[in-house]
Amino acid sequence: QVQLVESGGGLVQAGGSLRLSCAASTSRFSINVWGWYRQAPGKQREMVATMTSSNSTNYANSVKGRFTISRDNAKNTVYLQMNSLKPEDTAVYYCRVWGSSPGNYWGQGTQVTVSS
Repeated sequence: QVQLVESGGGLVQAGGSLRLSCAASTSRFSINVWGWYRQAPGKQREMVATMTSSNSTNYANSVKGRFTISRDNAKNTVYLQMNSLKPEDTAVYYCRVWGSSPGNYWGQGTQVTVSS
């Protein structure tokens, strides 16, 4: 069983920064891949960034150079540092993990709104 709790969303002006957090509560489940996804109104959910247990990272082209994924193993938490935010970054951001058992898990989402 895995529970993911996101936090850190909010309203920010264009050019500003936010840091999202996703804390995982796991029971007999090892996380192999952490990911951040987002879904804007009327659009499909899309991958933003992922990080493997070996610290390999992958970013969507639209966020490269502006967003950074990182994690704190001691806290079982992954972060998404978002800099130089743009109005088109407005979306609900979701944490997603894959691990030692089949399937994957999603958090409840946190709203990020970037005003122009």
